[in-house]
Amino acid sequence: MADHEVDLFVIGAGSGCVRAARIASGHGARVVVAEEYRVGGTCVIRGCVPKKLLVYASRFADEFEDAAGYGWTLDEPTFDWATLIANKDREIARLEAAYTTNLERANVPVVKSRAVIEDPHTVRLVATGKTVRAGTILVATGAAPHLGAQIAGLEHVITSNEAFHLQELPKRVLIQGGGYIAVEFANIFHGLGSQVTLVYRGEQILRGFDNDVRDHLTIEMTKRGIKIVTSQTVDCIEKVEHGLDVVLSDRESFVVDCVMFATGRKPNVQGLGLEKAGVTLARGAIAVDEFSRTSVSNIYAVGDVTDRIALTPVAIREGHAFADSVFGGKPTRVDHTGVPTAVFSEPEVGVIGLTETQAAEHYPRVDIYKTSFRPMKATLAGRDTRSFFKLIVDAASDRVLGCHIVGPDAGEMIQLVGIAVKMNATKADFDAVMAVHPTAAEELVTLRSKAYSVERQAAE
Repeated sequence: MADHEVDLFVIGAGSGCVRAARIASGHGARVVVAEEYRVGGTCVIRGCVPKKLLVYASRFADEFEDAAGYGWTLDEPTFDWATLIANKDREIARLEAAYTTNLERANVPVVKSRAVIEDPHTVRLVATGKTVRAGTILVATGAAPHLGAQIAGLEHVITSNEAFHLQELPKRVLIQGGGYIAVEFANIFHGLGSQVTLVYRGEQILRGFDNDVRDHLTIEMTKRGIKIVTSQTVDCIEKVEHGLDVVLSDRESFVVDCVMFATGRKPNVQGLGLEKAGVTLARGAIAVDEFSRTSVSNIYAVGDVTDRIALTPVAIREGHAFADSVFGGKPTRVDHTGVPTAVFSEPEVGVIGLTETQAAEHYPRVDIYKTSFRPMKATLAGRDTRSFFKLIVDAASDRVLGCHIVGPDAGEMIQLVGIAVKMNATKADFDAVMAVHPTAAEELVTLRSKAYSVERQAAE
């Protein structure tokens, strides 16, 4: 490869490409990374990590209230948004520095510039105009918030990007969307003291999740005081004397201080020179094969820009598999089935595997085990909340096809139970495990009574 300056040129410095760059370098490749914004990508800079920090902050209000039931007497707590954001920014800066240091230790230089593909082996750095010849190019530019159709007043809308940098906590917030980001920020703002309205175009929030989970979380969020409006969209927004006047498609209106759209994300493919290089796009994303290879044999893509599963751990796994396949001599496919995930709402959601609807479409008969109960901590606190657990089992093989949890620490639980589900554990395997008492997770191994069975309907 003497005619190439580097073996691998990586466009983007998010979690997936940082992993790919480090592993490739470890395999002996000469690697360069180009990043036009900040090292760490969406997850570290303006996604999962800062979001989780805000989630933690939003939950203290409940903790202060619940403490009274356990004998604690506290002065009236006060919250300062500016302090939270400053501390969050400091932690994100520390993580960015750690990511940069890890790349430096792996002998991977980072060029602060936008990179454009000129041809299958040439990348141009916009900041300097310099071109770099590369044996392999990896595109990992992620995705960005998508505001949807143009409406009057769209200029007043923020996305999750701007939500992390608001100068002050808005007293009244309207969020449009019904997925992870919308639901999580609705609970964050509410927990910190804002009056929150969530508007979603569908019939129920969290499309794609099990219907019982969607229903249970809707009830819990409504009990907490979040107003959820479904089957509606924001029609227009007008700045008025005391805030923003938001009119919905059914003509209902709200005056709020902040309007946030969380209506999906679009892969960052514009202006990268992909078409010029011959890279095929599909539905606005980079089309790749099972090894993350594009239609051009030496150009690859991983993460959200490929629109497979838009989760940081998936991008990291894809990046690692790419490096092992191309530079490590170990062809590796990523298994995109059975991916555990969590929604950091209040209460939290953790899921892995098939929903009841999905299972019923693919298996002749599935058995459903589920329960709802008041968390032990809520008893003395007097908090009106319930947890929900559900197992979906193939009646023929007894294999657990899906696990769905709504309640405290659901994310932590689903990571662990995900191991069992991924290993094709049966309901009998779950039943054979001794319960850890008293815990919420023991419900997973003590669900003995089947709620009902669902049989696949024969095609007409």
